[in-house]
Amino acid sequence: MKKRYDKEMSLDELAAMPDSEIDYSDIPKLDKRFWENAKLAMPSSKKKLTLRLDEDVIEWFKNQGKGYQSHMNAILKAYVHTKTPDQ
Repeated sequence: MKKRYDKEMSLDELAAMPDSEIDYSDIPKLDKRFWENAKLAMPSSKKKLTLRLDEDVIEWFKNQGKGYQSHMNAILKAYVHTKTPDQ
């Protein structure tokens, strides 16, 4: 397969590119078998919580951009999975 791009593209460059110019040739088509085995994954419900964190920790996450609370949740969830025996 011939590579269509000369260099790795940044997210901004890719976002600015029209869909018609994006090379999808290395992505397999989704057939009926894929959809027959697909499962709907609903996000788990969240509970509101008041939590005291160091100011520098909060600022670091906020500086990561929109969705910083979801990012914090994902990191905590990943940590929990490392400490939880396989179920």
